[in-house]
Amino acid sequence: MGMDIQTIKQRFQIIGNAPGLNRAVQKAIQVAPTNISVLVSGESGVGKESIPKIIHSLSARKHNAYIAVNCGAIPEGTIDSELFGHEKGAFTGASATRRGYFEVADGGTIFLDEVGELPPATQVRLLRVLETGEFLKVGSSQAQKTDVRIVAATNVNMAHSIAKGKFREDLYYRLNTVEIQLPPLRERLEDIHLLFRKFALDFSEKYHRPIIRLSEGAVKYIQNFPWPGNIRQLRNFAEQLSVLETDPQISLRTVGYYLPEGRQNRLPAVVNRAKPQSDFSDERDLLYRFLFEMKSDLSDLKKLTQKLIEKDRNTAFDVEDQKLINRVFSRPEQRPETAAPLMKYEESREKNVDDIHEYEEITHREEPEESLSLQEKEIELIKKALARCQGRRKETARELGISERTLYRKIRHYDL
Repeated sequence: MGMDIQTIKQRFQIIGNAPGLNRAVQKAIQVAPTNISVLVSGESGVGKESIPKIIHSLSARKHNAYIAVNCGAIPEGTIDSELFGHEKGAFTGASATRRGYFEVADGGTIFLDEVGELPPATQVRLLRVLETGEFLKVGSSQAQKTDVRIVAATNVNMAHSIAKGKFREDLYYRLNTVEIQLPPLRERLEDIHLLFRKFALDFSEKYHRPIIRLSEGAVKYIQNFPWPGNIRQLRNFAEQLSVLETDPQISLRTVGYYLPEGRQNRLPAVVNRAKPQSDFSDERDLLYRFLFEMKSDLSDLKKLTQKLIEKDRNTAFDVEDQKLINRVFSRPEQRPETAAPLMKYEESREKNVDDIHEYEEITHREEPEESLSLQEKEIELIKKALARCQGRRKETARELGISERTLYRKIRHYDL
């Protein structure tokens, strides 16, 4: 069966040989020929979407429909219609009868991603499908039969959701006949550099650039980095290096600019969503942390501007100025091209071991006189994130570390 695992991994472009990963693929191969429900669990960004594809392709249903549904991305008011369809006139705007995913995928497989985000009424409907194979279209009293294999996935602690009354325990046990857990990247140390090299090759071809390579120290650094955003974060990191770095030989110091120690617990793009965080208090904490970091950058920019005003135009930057510029523009997406020569100059000097501690101190500073109301901060943050992602809501929600449904609700609430 070992050979089967390698063949399947190659077919679905799954990179790595960590025992936890191999166990997950082995389980998927074993359950595929059956019709039992499967729950795929793991942190955000670990690649859970590959498991239902394996299960569908190795089952007797492989020639029928495979539909992937992101339960967190569909607004609550329309999710029942999306999944089960609706009759003409069932609600305002229902100008024609619509077939839902459970009707379209009859005989096939449905992958319900972020199943923990389903609203309570939809959970009841889904439980009925699992128990009887029947569903009702919205606005209909006529039950319809469907033969669908359900594979669900979650990145939240379901036991916590059940305890808080957010998820039905009976539905959880129906979905979780077999659980397949995918390990986080920090538990796949031997795979991290392998994945990085694969991404480096992909982005070299995509952007027609030389293949980036890490120094020995840089390899050790990424293997010891906790990767709270998992494979998704590693892929983004490789893409940033491929696009922004002119020298394909990547040093430890360069990696430090992109993945500073202490940063992983503050940036929304790398929030660990394995812990339950659907409460607004968690989102508020997230917003505060990000805003404090933005404020610290603003404060440093003010200092730098003041220095520029006080200096003569022809006066060269001193070492302290260069360190300040490096610190302010330490995030790749904010780093201007003009800062690059200064960074190269700094890189040629001895490594200052205090840089990261200074970064820590600055990002933890709070300046009460600049505080806005929470609502104004939240609106400003959402607007900036939407602008950065060019209005793409899925990417915006991911960057903010909240579900798409929460983002839709806030956009409507603030009329953005």
